[in-house]
Amino acid sequence: MLFNSLEFLLFFPIVAIILFIIPKKVQWFWLLISSYYFYMSWNPNYALLILTSTIITFATSLLIAKAETASKKKFWVFISFSSNLAILFFFKYANFTLELFNKLSTNLGMDINVPRLDYLLPVGISFYTFQALSYTVDVYRGDIKPTKHFGKYALFVSFFPQLVAGPIERTTNLLPQFDRKISFNYNRLRDGLILVAWGFFKKVVIADRIAVIVDQVYNNPIANDGFGSIIAMLLFSVQIYCDFSAYTDIAIGIACIMGFDLKKNFDNPYIAQSITEFWRRWHISLSTWFRDYLYIPLGGNRYGKTRMLLNLFLVFLISGLWHGAALTFVIWGALHGVIIVFEKLYYKTQQKSYAKLGWDTKKFSFKLYRILITFSLVTIAWVFFRADSFSSAIEVLTNLKHLEFKNFFNGKIYEYGLAESEFRIALISIILLFTVEILNIKFSIKQAIFNQNIVLRWSVYFLIIFFLLIFGYYNNEQANFIYFQF
Repeated sequence: MLFNSLEFLLFFPIVAIILFIIPKKVQWFWLLISSYYFYMSWNPNYALLILTSTIITFATSLLIAKAETASKKKFWVFISFSSNLAILFFFKYANFTLELFNKLSTNLGMDINVPRLDYLLPVGISFYTFQALSYTVDVYRGDIKPTKHFGKYALFVSFFPQLVAGPIERTTNLLPQFDRKISFNYNRLRDGLILVAWGFFKKVVIADRIAVIVDQVYNNPIANDGFGSIIAMLLFSVQIYCDFSAYTDIAIGIACIMGFDLKKNFDNPYIAQSITEFWRRWHISLSTWFRDYLYIPLGGNRYGKTRMLLNLFLVFLISGLWHGAALTFVIWGALHGVIIVFEKLYYKTQQKSYAKLGWDTKKFSFKLYRILITFSLVTIAWVFFRADSFSSAIEVLTNLKHLEFKNFFNGKIYEYGLAESEFRIALISIILLFTVEILNIKFSIKQAIFNQNIVLRWSVYFLIIFFLLIFGYYNNEQANFIYFQF
C-alpha cells in the first residue's frame, strides 16, 4: 500500500478517525492491527518475519535485563543479533552470495551452479530490523529499561508511517509516545497535512516525472552519449532526494496528524560543503544509527587516528552493503568512505592552503565552490547506486568523454522520453523546491502562511491541492518509492 495510492487515501483517514474516537487503553491495539494490515497489504506471509523479529528482540531484551553477569548479557545480545541478521541475510544477501559462489567456482574450473532462491525481498526489512536491534543494544547498555508490554513494543517495531522506509526511530523517542492519550488536534492536523502535501509535491511532481529520463538512460547506457549521461546523473541526484525525503515528509506528516513525533531525516543535504557534512544532513536516522551502534562499538576515535579512519571506512562500506546486495552498492559506500577519510586526513592541510591562497572561507563564493564540489562528488557516487550493474555504471561515466555542450541548447533533452512541456514543469518545480528549502533556513514559510487571514490561508491550501492534481505525474510505473527496495 503506497502512500501515493488510492488505497492509502482511504486507509489513513479511517485509521486516524477511529484512533481519535476510541478509548486510550485500546488506541495502541488499533494502531498495531492497522500497522500489520498496512504491511500485509504487500504480502501477508512477510508479517511472520516482522513478528519473529519482534518476538526475538522483545524476549532477549528481557533476558538481558535479568542476566546477572556481563557474559550472560552478551550471550543474549549475540542471540538477538545473530538471529535477526540471519533472517536479513537470507532474504537480502543469499542470492548475492550464491552468485559470487557460482562465479568463483566457474573461475576455478569447477562445474557447480547453485540455482537462485525464488522469493521476493520483504519490504522494509532492513529498516525494521535495525530499529528492533537498536532496542536490544539500548537495553544492554542500560540506556532504557525493557518494556514488559509486548503489544506496544510490537507497535514500536511495526508503526506504519515509518515502517517501510524510515526514519529509523529510537526506543527513547517513539516507544513512550504509545503510552499517552491521543486526541484530535487541529494544529497537528494542519501541520501534518502541509508536510504531507510538500512530500507529495516532491514525489509526484518532481521525482516521478524526472524518473522517465533517468530510467531511459540508465536502462540502456550504451545507447546514450555524454549529454544523456550528465543529464541522467544530475536528475538522479534530484530524484533520489525528492523521492526519499518525500517519503520521510509524508511519514512524519501522517504521524503528526495522529499525535506522534518522528525524527527529522533530512536537512538540506545538497548545501553541504563536504561529504562529512553531507552525511550529517542526509538520511540522518541511518547515519546516527551507524554512528551509535557500529562506529562507536568499533572503537570510534578512542584508539588513535589510524583506527578512527579505518572505523569510518568500514562504516561506509557496511552502509553500502546495507543498501543492497550488489557490487555497485559496495562501491558507492566505499567511495563515500574514501572521501571522508581523505577529508579527515587533509583537513588541516586544506585550511592552510586556503590561507596561503588568500581565500576567505566565510565568503559566499567560497561556500558555493565547496557546495558544488561536494554535490559533484555525491552525484558521481550516485551513478553506482543507481546503475543496474558495475559495467553499466562504468558505461555511464565513460560516456562523459563524448559530452557535447551544444546539446544543452539544441533541444536534445526532449529526446529522453519527457515532452518539452513536462520537462519545463519539472525544471520550474525543482527551482521552486530548492528556493523554498533555502528560504526556510532563515524563516518558516509554513508559519508565514499560518499567520495570514483565513481567506488567504485557505486559498493557499486549495492552490496546493489543485497544483498537485494538475501537475502531478501520475504514472504507475514511477509510483514506487526508491527506498522500498531496502
